Amino acid sequence: MGLIRFLRDRRGVAAVEFALIAPVLILLYMGLAEVTMALMADRRAGHATAVIADLIAQDTLTTKAELSDTFAIAEEILAPFSGSGMSARVTAIRADVNGSPKVVWSYGKGLSAFGKGATVSGLPADLMEPFDTLIMSEMNYSFNSTLNYALPNAMVFKEKYYLRPRKIDMVNCTDC
Repeated sequence: MGLIRFLRDRRGVAAVEFALIAPVLILLYMGLAEVTMALMADRRAGHATAVIADLIAQDTLTTKAELSDTFAIAEEILAPFSGSGMSARVTAIRADVNGSPKVVWSYGKGLSAFGKGATVSGLPADLMEPFDTLIMSEMNYSFNSTLNYALPNAMVFKEKYYLRPRKIDMVNCTDC
């Protein structure tokens, strides 16, 4: 009689169901929060990359010190995310007579600068005509989740932005 009553007793079923489902729902919630933070970091990295290109494209002459300041601004744009995961490079490009993009100058923080005269690959098709100039800004941002549940490994976002110089045909760097 006691066993039959025990098997028919439904008290506590909700607590058992909650105990089984709660960990899954909590993990799902934390995973969505982490993915949202990763998307926000990617968006900020894209914006910071665009700002680097925009600030240099508005200039007429630049220096390594000014470029370092521009990278510091980009780190501030990444806030509240850490700027330590940022590596960036800005490159001035001029197409030769055949339309082949060549490096005029390049400067990087965490990314190696391109050598002067090197051919730049990976540009979108038909972006440059012969003798066109361009400022290319690149950034790699390594996002580490603070929770590490759904995203245990760092995600690396790679951003690239192209702008034409605004005030002059080519923004030159005096010490790059």
